[in-house]
Amino acid sequence: MKHYKTITELHAGNLWDPPQHPLLGLVGCLSTCTLGNQEFTADCYIIAFKKIKSGIFMYGRTPYDHDNGCLFFTKPRQVIEMKDLKFEENGFMLMIDPDYLNGHDLFKTIDQYGFFDYEVTEAIHLSPKEEQIILELHEKIQNEYFNNPDEYSREIILSHVSSILKYSQRFYKRQFIDRAQITGKITSKFNDVLKKYITEGNLEKKGLPNVSYIAEQLAISPRYLSDLLKQESGKTAIELIHIFLISEAKNLLRIGEKGVTEIAYELGFENASYFTRLLKNRRE
Repeated sequence: MKHYKTITELHAGNLWDPPQHPLLGLVGCLSTCTLGNQEFTADCYIIAFKKIKSGIFMYGRTPYDHDNGCLFFTKPRQVIEMKDLKFEENGFMLMIDPDYLNGHDLFKTIDQYGFFDYEVTEAIHLSPKEEQIILELHEKIQNEYFNNPDEYSREIILSHVSSILKYSQRFYKRQFIDRAQITGKITSKFNDVLKKYITEGNLEKKGLPNVSYIAEQLAISPRYLSDLLKQESGKTAIELIHIFLISEAKNLLRIGEKGVTEIAYELGFENASYFTRLLKNRRE
């Protein structure tokens, strides 16, 4: 797998013109964009908007209409892979070296945007109005990037980047709702995985399942799963695991054949006193 240490290397490796700034790259994704058929990593954040003419682009393992544009985000060292894709000409890719953020609020806050931990297949599919907002912000960044940059350019560019991230947070919430309508309630599917895990005797063999395991069974990234569950149920994945197991524990207690400590170990809790506290809190 190819790894690009700098934005200049990323430009050179894809036969693009050298970047205007060594820590900031901005390119248009034309139909011949070389990133349409390769796998790579880079030491930079990437924000990309693409309108797909043909090829396979999956979101949560669900194919989406290619007429609308999609916006995706990757963090340094995240694997990027797309195959057999052809793009329309109004796409773009913005590459930001972490050092470019030094001294700006985004240096501390950029990693708080969970979508940088999503997979490329979990991109935002924009509505026409959302698409227009992103393209207008891109145009403002482009004007600062190419037209006589000065001492104010970095601050202005990063203010527009910040706006893209804030709008994207809003757009993702809209998409979570749409996704639930299309593929069903994720909480139910989450609980189905837990039921199967317990039925197969994995609690006693392997202990409590973690979020990564359940996300893998559902073919989505852990962070994306957590955000979907939070949007749908108001609870974190860990909270839902505990709620599910406490419900199982209450059923076992009603049967009356086992005590709390025995049930705790059976349900994968190594610390019986911690389990007892959870059980007490759920009863209150």
